[in-house]
Amino acid sequence: GWACWKTYLGRPETDQFRSNAMGLLGMGLASAGHLADALTVQEAELAMTRRLGESEDAILVVQGNLASTYSMLGNIEKALSMERDVYSGRLKLHGEEDSNTLRAAGNYAVSLHDLQR
Repeated sequence: GWACWKTYLGRPETDQFRSNAMGLLGMGLASAGHLADALTVQEAELAMTRRLGESEDAILVVQGNLASTYSMLGNIEKALSMERDVYSGRLKLHGEEDSNTLRAAGNYAVSLHDLQR
């Protein structure tokens, strides 16, 4: 996490290794239970991904990770909203039979269940 981020921090924002390091840092922090820190990193990663005009797929990956962190923090409403967006985006890009679309549908369903909707 941190070592990877420190290695690539000095590179330009557009550098793919730097972007990957940021994503790994966010996921690593979440996995280690540092959810507030993970949230900060993942929100910054989403803003950067959008600002750089990355692909819709790249944005959906970051949104999915962020939704998971929101869920772990107990912010199910925010997670649900983001998971709905991820599912909708995957469905439009890849159709209903795509494995990523199916995974997004499952995540969305879990959040709906958690909110008992």
